[in-house]
Amino acid sequence: MEKAKVYFTKEITPEAVIRMYQALGKELPGKVAVKVHSGEKGNQNYLRPQFMQPMVEAVKGTIVECNTAYDGARNSTEKHKMLMMEHGWSRYFQVDLMDGEGPDLVLPIPGGKVLCENRVGKNMANYDSMLVLSHFKGHPMGGFGGALKQLSIGCASTAGKCLIHSGGKTNDQSIVWKNVAEQDVFCEAMADAAGSVMEYFQGNTAFVNMVCNLSVDCDCCAVAEDPCMKDIGILSSLDPVALDQACMDLIYGSEDPGRDHFLQRVESRHGTHTIDAAAELGFGTKEYELICLPA
Repeated sequence: MEKAKVYFTKEITPEAVIRMYQALGKELPGKVAVKVHSGEKGNQNYLRPQFMQPMVEAVKGTIVECNTAYDGARNSTEKHKMLMMEHGWSRYFQVDLMDGEGPDLVLPIPGGKVLCENRVGKNMANYDSMLVLSHFKGHPMGGFGGALKQLSIGCASTAGKCLIHSGGKTNDQSIVWKNVAEQDVFCEAMADAAGSVMEYFQGNTAFVNMVCNLSVDCDCCAVAEDPCMKDIGILSSLDPVALDQACMDLIYGSEDPGRDHFLQRVESRHGTHTIDAAAELGFGTKEYELICLPA
């Protein structure tokens, strides 16, 4: 596989997000789903809708999200819609909770490491392409969250999230947390699920990672640590594997005093195993060319 192109700028502005998307030379066709993280109620680190607004409007996109599989303000359609309004997403954009009503869309995974199927919100079928706008940061279970997490857990329905977290054992929300998979199996299940979404869109995807607000905790945490590192920049690619690898490489190469704290979270959860597994599945590569664009 040839090296992927990954673009990088130190500038973190709404206008820079558009430039990083345009650098990809990819015009997403048809109706565009824009996957973001809506932010759990109480979280202080998630990227606000105002920051995303110029990019979403540029592709005439619809904000898409799915419900969670744990307690909080996003684990039911009614509560999640209320939070999307409270956080401003519904004020600025058309918003689609893709699994707001069943049944799920089932994506087969014939060559998966762990999963044989992925369950996503059925409304994914309404879109021709997907732009994934990810806040790259830590995560309490996955070690880090970026493009691959958005494709996998982010696009999965509640039942799909249960399958990923349990390593395919159950899609039942009431028992999933008693059946959590061994950590490497969980990472491989995320890679399987991400690959199924890539396969579904057949190349009509693009990815932008905002490497800022670098907390060890995800935007899914109601109580999250404040960022421990300075902002790094924005990266974009058509390859989510290369993109997440490049983000991790920039963090490993950083001299920021908070780097070791961030990496302790990633390494203790075997976070980069998700990148390794995704590369082995063949829908992306860890080999990339980093192309720096001026701020």
